[in-house]
Amino acid sequence: MSEPVLQSGRDDRVLPFAVEALDARGRVVRLGHLVDRILERHAYPAPVSRLLGEMVALAVLLGTSLKFEGRFQLQTRSDGAVDMLVVDFEAPDRVRAYARFDADRLAALGEGALPPQLLGRGHLALTIDQGADMQRYQGIVALEGQSIEEAAHQYFRQSEQIPTRVRLAVGEAMGGAAGRHAWRAGGLIVQFLPTSPERMRQGDLAPGDPPQGSAVASDIDEDDAWVEAKLLVDTVEDHELVDPTLTSEELLFRLFHERGVRVYEPQPVVERCRCSRDRILSMMRQFSDEERRAMIGDDGRIGITCEFCSTHYHVEPAEVGVGDAPEE
Repeated sequence: MSEPVLQSGRDDRVLPFAVEALDARGRVVRLGHLVDRILERHAYPAPVSRLLGEMVALAVLLGTSLKFEGRFQLQTRSDGAVDMLVVDFEAPDRVRAYARFDADRLAALGEGALPPQLLGRGHLALTIDQGADMQRYQGIVALEGQSIEEAAHQYFRQSEQIPTRVRLAVGEAMGGAAGRHAWRAGGLIVQFLPTSPERMRQGDLAPGDPPQGSAVASDIDEDDAWVEAKLLVDTVEDHELVDPTLTSEELLFRLFHERGVRVYEPQPVVERCRCSRDRILSMMRQFSDEERRAMIGDDGRIGITCEFCSTHYHVEPAEVGVGDAPEE
């Protein structure tokens, strides 16, 4: 790809859509400058960037569906070389993210390591926080050798019981500063939402190995409309989700033109951290006096770096109630 990719009005937005003939609704996200800024700021190795880019795309797809102002968070914790991925989405449009990894273990796996190798075993948590007056919701999916995309499918099967298909992709394109490659991410989610709940029925999760001679429940036949929608979504290739020359509208037309697709007002998203000096000072005051004293550096100040945006804050001990150290 040769077209500059960091400035396009087609990027950093979510496009909701509906295919009424198939009782399907969904969203498409195309991320350019937003995801490139997150990944380039931290200078993550390519395998880590690809994983975190997928998480950002998924979080934006899910977070923009919230009908209230609150926070949505995706987080993995696992025993792999990439042991933590965190994406915060603050409705209606703010996103931030970071990753934690073991550089030595990552190098041993090599550039071609697949997501299951990078993540290992652990869990993916989806948390919705509507504020102090509302109860938080959290869904957990076990990570047992699957990709982020596969884990999302598992979540919808076991928690939401809504037939759902997700596609995620991350790639690089020419167009960054000084001719460097710029990161891009894209995603597509489609859900089957017919008027009749009976048409939404899905087969239960596999019960494991049944005792010898016992009967196994047959799978529920999927609705024809959902089968068609799912098959169409499965034809989407990674390059279509990150191609800067292909708009979300054009992609949807490719998929659903025979059935007709309606698009709605796009929702812009921005990369913006929630950290501030006031938040840092408030957080510091929650530590004990002894803990705050231990944080004072050789320059006589407390240094704190935000994991999300890498902003470094210098705090004078007196600002958080630390006076002179007592004499021995």
